Amino acid sequence: MSLSLDKNDITARINKISSIEELEKLRIEYIGKKGFLSNEMQSLSLLSIEEKKIKGQELNLFKSFFEQTINNKKSDLEISALNEKLENEQIDATLPPRDFNTGKIHPISQTIYKIIDIFSSMGFSVESGPDIETDFNNFTALNIPSHHPAREMQDTFYIEDKINNEDKVLRTHTSPVQVRTMLETKPPIRIIVPGRTYRSDSDATHTPMFHQVEGLLIDNSSSMAHLKGCLIDFLKEFFEINDLQYRFRPSYFPFTEPSAEMDIAFTKNNDVWKVGAGDQWLEILGCGMVHPKVLENCKIDSKTFQGFAFGMGIERLSMLKYGITDARSFFESDFRWLNHYGFDPLDLTTSSGI
Repeated sequence: MSLSLDKNDITARINKISSIEELEKLRIEYIGKKGFLSNEMQSLSLLSIEEKKIKGQELNLFKSFFEQTINNKKSDLEISALNEKLENEQIDATLPPRDFNTGKIHPISQTIYKIIDIFSSMGFSVESGPDIETDFNNFTALNIPSHHPAREMQDTFYIEDKINNEDKVLRTHTSPVQVRTMLETKPPIRIIVPGRTYRSDSDATHTPMFHQVEGLLIDNSSSMAHLKGCLIDFLKEFFEINDLQYRFRPSYFPFTEPSAEMDIAFTKNNDVWKVGAGDQWLEILGCGMVHPKVLENCKIDSKTFQGFAFGMGIERLSMLKYGITDARSFFESDFRWLNHYGFDPLDLTTSSGI
């Protein structure tokens, strides 16, 4: 069925939907990263300024209407499913009690410990910052002004309250901590920033809240060669593969220039991924030399100092290292899952960093 901006048409389509899965499929078709509205937004660049204003307002109004309508339908479907479950569900009193005495380290925590352990040995320190950030720290300081198309790449959660008339957001990456560090600390700087980040996205490989680790090094002599060597050594140590097959591809990020993405080779058999070798490639992280505008925005002289930055998803690293196939399972609080994938806190060989 073709997609359109007809409100009556979209209301009729939503009313016919009978499951959360169908509703989510329609949501992605319209407002997903590669959805109908994203394509329409990108086409604005072909219009005149006056046409942009008219078309842009039309698209924003439709997006608000679509989100409200689909959220109302989702609420109705969830209530219906809950009522059906309450009518049919029975308690099995014969089940054995749960064992709450044995604790396990969550795979995400274990991965963070391992990342910190490896980068600490390279001389990096760990920094942290607030989950609610200013628009400046999250976007503008990183060379992403209000009109920049890169903002459309990140489905941001905005907070209603503002700080000095500036928007507040749930941070979409941990880069704002890099900004805070550069504003408060003189070079040389060598930090990693693991932490929670938030984007409006949910499927087998994405969750609305997820974890990232980003790294930043600022001095007067670092180069792309140093960046590549640092990341190669890290991944070899993390995956415990000395002959790791990898490649760097040119890419684009507003906050680095030049920019690159790093891939590692892998094979897939029965939905199980084996990394390190193979004839297929998997993107593992993004990186690059810090853009001079970012340094200047953070009050650092770009003619004297330079540096590199990188970022990677902790859930993805965990999934690849421990053979986990669905990112949503990290947050379902299933004791059986945690008992299978968790780590013994008393095993010092797997609990590095505690």
